[in-house]
Amino acid sequence: MLSNSLKSNEPVPAIDREQSAHLSAAIFSEQYQRPGIPVVIRGLLEAEPDWSLDYLCQALRTLEFPVRHYGRSRSSQNKQHWTTIGSGVESQTMPFLEYARLLENGEAQAEDLYLGKCSIEQTALVQRSTLPQVGLRLGLTQAVSSHNLWVGVAGHTTHLHYDPFDGTLVQLHGTKRLILFPPSQLANLYPFPLSTHLKHGLKLRSTYSQVDLDRPDFNAFPKFEEALQSRSEVILNPGDVLYIPACWWHEVTAVGDEMVCSVNRFWRIQPAARGLRSWSKWRAHLGSVMATPHIVKDLVAALLTDNREQKLKQLRQRL
Repeated sequence: MLSNSLKSNEPVPAIDREQSAHLSAAIFSEQYQRPGIPVVIRGLLEAEPDWSLDYLCQALRTLEFPVRHYGRSRSSQNKQHWTTIGSGVESQTMPFLEYARLLENGEAQAEDLYLGKCSIEQTALVQRSTLPQVGLRLGLTQAVSSHNLWVGVAGHTTHLHYDPFDGTLVQLHGTKRLILFPPSQLANLYPFPLSTHLKHGLKLRSTYSQVDLDRPDFNAFPKFEEALQSRSEVILNPGDVLYIPACWWHEVTAVGDEMVCSVNRFWRIQPAARGLRSWSKWRAHLGSVMATPHIVKDLVAALLTDNREQKLKQLRQRL
């Protein structure tokens, strides 16, 4: 039996790294998109500036975004006892300049305040950037989301989960470390049960793993030992683009000692058959259906509050 830490000699399947100059849309489709295999691509963004905090402040200024309050004590708690996760974590809407102030004075670090999954489609950040080239150069034409901004402090972790759509993650400032597992490891990664949605709606999702990768409990999750044989790790630096096929598990951690910024976008699965035959994808959608009563309740509550616009924005982000 393994100890409660990852073995240093575990085989780690490598994630390919490609230069965009050597990767046409046709090659990308054949080697990565059709079979659903992750890849890191360099050179897709041409002359993109550094998305530093100053750059973000100049572009976003008083635009308001939901900022999630994770709290530092959360990382020491048993994940099985959590009642919120991801976009289900309670958030407070504030102007970007206010969030920047919290980043600069250390409060964001102390309380693990994270700006995640915030659409920037109608902002100067997208309008004057080369981000739209990412999808075009890879032949990704059927987006199912806008460009979403993720900004946070070093040390923040988005815990192990999967998404039911293909995704591209563009690193723009600072460094992120990702740990990935293929969709075949669904059972071995012990996702929260579908019944979770009946109690918590979308605040706690069945697409997240109950396993704590930093402190895995092999007594509670014995099959996780098998999943470790399929574990991959990748480091993203500014200018890197990671293609994450639908239903690939990933845990994302901001590393270093500075603000970390990235943008992601979701895409329709191509070929469609890859999605249609994926139980993980159907399972994610079924969980959303089971959460419908909570979604309706939250919608009605948002419409009846004085700060209706803020509550609706938070609900849209969660959806």
